[in-house]
Amino acid sequence: MTQPLLIEIGVEELPAVPLLKILPEIETSWTKILESNRLLCDFEFSYTPRRLVLWHPEFLTKQPDREEELFGPPVPIAFKEGEPTRAAESFAQKCGVPLSQIGRGEKGGKEVLYYKRTVAGEPVENLLEEMLRTWLASMRFGKMMRWGDQDAEFIRPVRWIVTMLGQKVVPVTLFGVRSGNETRVHRQVSFDPVKVETPKAYFEILEKGGVELFADRRREKILAEFDDIEADKGVQIGRDDELMEEIVAITEWPTALMGSFDEGFLKLPPEVIMTSMKEHQRYFPVFKDGKLHNAFVVVSNAYTDDFSQIVAGNERVLKPRLADAMFFYENDLKRGLDPEGLKQIVFMDGLGTMFDKSVRESKIAVGLAKRYATRLEEETGRSEGELKALAERAAMLAKADLLSEMVYEFTELQGIMGYYYAKAQGEDDLVAAAIRDQYLPDGEESELPEHLFAALEAIAYKLDNLMALFSVGKIPSGSRDPFALRRAAAGIIRIVSHFDIPFDLVETIEAFKGEYADFDTETLVKFFEERLYKAIDVNPSIVTAVLSSGERDLNEAVKKIEALKNVAESDDFKEVFTTFKRVANISKDLDLEGDLTVDPSLFEKEEERILWEAFKEVVSRDFGDYEVELDALFALKPELDRFFDHVMVNAEDEKLRRNRRNLVGNVYKAFKKIADIKEISI
Repeated sequence: MTQPLLIEIGVEELPAVPLLKILPEIETSWTKILESNRLLCDFEFSYTPRRLVLWHPEFLTKQPDREEELFGPPVPIAFKEGEPTRAAESFAQKCGVPLSQIGRGEKGGKEVLYYKRTVAGEPVENLLEEMLRTWLASMRFGKMMRWGDQDAEFIRPVRWIVTMLGQKVVPVTLFGVRSGNETRVHRQVSFDPVKVETPKAYFEILEKGGVELFADRRREKILAEFDDIEADKGVQIGRDDELMEEIVAITEWPTALMGSFDEGFLKLPPEVIMTSMKEHQRYFPVFKDGKLHNAFVVVSNAYTDDFSQIVAGNERVLKPRLADAMFFYENDLKRGLDPEGLKQIVFMDGLGTMFDKSVRESKIAVGLAKRYATRLEEETGRSEGELKALAERAAMLAKADLLSEMVYEFTELQGIMGYYYAKAQGEDDLVAAAIRDQYLPDGEESELPEHLFAALEAIAYKLDNLMALFSVGKIPSGSRDPFALRRAAAGIIRIVSHFDIPFDLVETIEAFKGEYADFDTETLVKFFEERLYKAIDVNPSIVTAVLSSGERDLNEAVKKIEALKNVAESDDFKEVFTTFKRVANISKDLDLEGDLTVDPSLFEKEEERILWEAFKEVVSRDFGDYEVELDALFALKPELDRFFDHVMVNAEDEKLRRNRRNLVGNVYKAFKKIADIKEISI
């Protein structure tokens, strides 16, 4: 028999960020609890800031009965000379039946005493309290609270509980709160509990009481009101998915409202205004004609027909925030960017100050500017000498905004504020852009530096972090990476691939290694190579195959991996690959760096000559693309198949055997310039 089951855990306002972090786990946890109690069914989890709700349209009122098999002692032990022993009697006692009802079965190849019984399922009333206790205990939000005289913890105090199976309340006591059939509606509708007659009536009560239970509907309501505001006011609202999810989590009846602020504050950099509105007030920015407008959108949780006081209140709150920002900004502009103060800020024990770090970064940036001078000269129209001077200037000023009042207030604006201060004091546009983009990319989906010159400082910043921390033994292990070195390595990989620049790891590390305490270059190289497995969504054996070729240039490695990935994803690759796996097996004992001379005069079979001519034609081409080259090599499959079908590679004659193995070895060697095909697994 089934009945609808409604569970509501009423709480004081839940903090949005911790809730959103564990949201996927909440449903998973309840599913596991239902499974372990043999009560699995369809359910829907919903939440508002004041409640966690589980709705089961059809829930079993008791567990299904189950069959239980009991195995006893072997028959020779259970009976002696036809009489039951103490072992047999004990087993019958355990089963709760007379010995006459005990049967025989087989276990482990032996005849044993056996009993099968039906165990009645427990009613839900006996299970629900412990199920809910387990469920709530599984929600590890981070910081937890205790309140009153309770030892149990939760993210916020629990104030009411609804547990209704059909029209009946299932008695549950958690956190000192006894369950009932009374819920709460929006506070502006009523502070009093509202009685729930049936589970289905619950949803009507909330809707009439100013509570939109379902997060999807709250989100849809907000977005629809955004559209209305944009159409009515001729503006564009800056959509922010992360902020939207927070708003959805902290509102029960959301309403989007537009307010304004003094136009004079638009003198501030747009990022300052938007950051202040988002971080402090959870406002959405408003744009008009492609520029930040002196307006904002706030999503109210009020249940009212008159929002004028709410808009005015939010405008009053925002004004001093922006006034403070303006004060910080003007003070910073007066001081300008000066790296001298960085001498007072320690970077890390054993690695000097932030000024010392800036000096190291400048040396890397200048070295890179020299390495890529030809391309930079083409892109910027500047001379190599000028580019090296600008690279040094950018690196020395890059961290100076850490001394500013604005970055002290909004740490996420480091680099961005440096850009504005650099522009204000007349620094070169290239320098300003390099300061702004130095931390990019800062995540998998992050944007990249604007241009190659800016990318030099981004590489210098990340490479210094890696080399400096490796030099003092701060190497990530396991899942721990407190200094985000894996992200730094992944960022360098993305940059060199995006800008298509040569980046030999050993050469680069050795070029700048003198600035640090000695460390093992190969360890850092391997660290970069490990990031390649994460940087590209590909069969890991393809990455291994490319790295096994000895490739140490990050850009070329990425190109080879992408090329091999594309070839390997073709429909006929598995069939083609079988032939080339044989090529690899035959060649595994050959010295590919030794003498692989092929003497055509020793060919006895036409298939040898055909393969040799086809191979020479392929390697004579000038390939500008690894994928095209791989396709051409894999296209040798017909010639190789005929060769293997008609030619005995391991001939008795030593000269013939060596010549034929060298022929196959040359094919393998041509592949290994791109990837070691024997490492590929499909």
